[in-house]
Amino acid sequence: MEMTGRHFVKFTFLKLDSSWRRRDPADRARDKAEFAAACNDFAEDHFLRAYSLVGTRGDADLMVRCSAPSLDPIHELHVVLNQSGLMRWADVAHSYLALTKPSPYSEEPTPLEPRPGAEAKYLIVYPMWKKREWYQLPSEERMRIMRGHIAVGRRYGSIEINTAYSFGLDDQEFVVSFNADQPGEFLDLVQELRGTESSAYTESETPIFTCISASVERALDALDGETVPAVQA
Repeated sequence: MEMTGRHFVKFTFLKLDSSWRRRDPADRARDKAEFAAACNDFAEDHFLRAYSLVGTRGDADLMVRCSAPSLDPIHELHVVLNQSGLMRWADVAHSYLALTKPSPYSEEPTPLEPRPGAEAKYLIVYPMWKKREWYQLPSEERMRIMRGHIAVGRRYGSIEINTAYSFGLDDQEFVVSFNADQPGEFLDLVQELRGTESSAYTESETPIFTCISASVERALDALDGETVPAVQA
């Protein structure tokens, strides 16, 4: 059943076996082309973005972020991806599933589907858990604390936050992602947030992934430094 306006969001982080890079270039090109075809087919009707983590993480090389009003298309996408040659050489290093919903703390409208214009150079992603003490606070107290948190974030207007909820769907409670063109600005934001009252109620917000936005093809090319040749008719 689809939930009007709300979207499931899936973040899949892949790590390639180093032996894949020693395969014949034609085999690697075919592996990448199969993977790209599955992603681009899904993207015709749903939201999909690819990101490279080459040079920013040691435990992941590629991230696929996809979204749909129901879980079925996301499931089908990953079934098809698993059929690609690339996935025979890849492990899912991290995987996060979440659902968009309105924020209880902000009066600003919360996008319940991916923002079409959010195409910043970087997407910074992490899973998040709150301490159980947070949920025992009266709602008015939580609202007061979060207003201070939100006020800090508004001082960094170039950074756009996307919060999705995982309660009962996955291990984490939230998946938080930020569109940013300047990672240093995001560093300053997070450092300032450490001093807010809300930070004391954070249980965990790691691992943190700095993802470089790219087309599916460019993200795949970064895996071995070779461009996928055009498919011959």
